[in-house]
Amino acid sequence: MTDHVLVASADFDAAEQLQQLRQTSNATGAIATFTGLVRDYGDHSNVTGLFLEHYPGMTEQVIHGLIGDARKRWDIQSARVIHRVGTLTLGEQIVFVGVSSSHRADAFAACEFLMDALKTSAPFWKKELTRDGEHWVEQKDSDRERGARWHPK
Repeated sequence: MTDHVLVASADFDAAEQLQQLRQTSNATGAIATFTGLVRDYGDHSNVTGLFLEHYPGMTEQVIHGLIGDARKRWDIQSARVIHRVGTLTLGEQIVFVGVSSSHRADAFAACEFLMDALKTSAPFWKKELTRDGEHWVEQKDSDRERGARWHPK
């Protein structure tokens, strides 16, 4: 079992992350990944970039806890989560989530769960940079709804 969590300003190589997941185990039969990018719209139009902050130390601890939650639900071998902070421009990578497992269903579900949980549970704060100024982004109802589906009442 090898997990990797990194929160940093530097860009990452998604192909390298995939290769690390491929080397997890000879029992690996599936790898699911997600890479998020900065787009030109969000809460406002004309987005030119993003600024992301986090709570150092706590953020990594929360992400490790989310991976632990995923392990309780699905048979996963390894998880890799990288989240960038600082100022990012259009088209740059923001986040990488990758999960290896013996079976595709577990890899898909755990990857999706981790991405949904990052959006709702990890201590990140995002500001949209636009031609009209800067705007803090509020958590969206749609993100809360996606996160809540993993915790049925």
